[in-house]
Amino acid sequence: MGTGKSTVAQYLAEQLAYPYVDLDQEIINLAARSIPDIFAEEGEDAFRNYESEALSKVSEFTSPVVLATGGGAVLREGNCRAMLDSGCVIALTAEEHTIVSRVQNDRNRPLLQGEASKRVSELMEQRRGKYDFAHLSVKTDDRDVQQLAEEIVAFYRQYSRYEKSGRG
Repeated sequence: MGTGKSTVAQYLAEQLAYPYVDLDQEIINLAARSIPDIFAEEGEDAFRNYESEALSKVSEFTSPVVLATGGGAVLREGNCRAMLDSGCVIALTAEEHTIVSRVQNDRNRPLLQGEASKRVSELMEQRRGKYDFAHLSVKTDDRDVQQLAEEIVAFYRQYSRYEKSGRG
């Protein structure tokens, strides 16, 4: 949350000429209502079920896409396996103060109800180590989208060559 996943993924999709898929939008389409409504009406566990179902559908795509997941998608091991089985996984990270400054006024984030700083700290602790399965981890603090994209595209091109060689 607040690391720049959606922004960076959209830019990457343009650079790679791949379709951009936002998992949150896929969840909204699947549930036929907004994410805040899902949380309010059914709770976080139901949201996570929708998230897993949407991720499963996206991982069945046969052509490459750039997918932006929500930060909590890693809370289910099956989601992590689906991501790894589908391709190159990049984790975007940021320091707590950076995340708080980016999300503190966003009312569309149900997990931030209450004091944003405290909730971000709790979520970061809950998710610590959950992104370690990613092929690459990139810090987004004080970096612009173009810098991030250049680093990720360079890594992805190496990863793709390695995968195509049969060594991956």
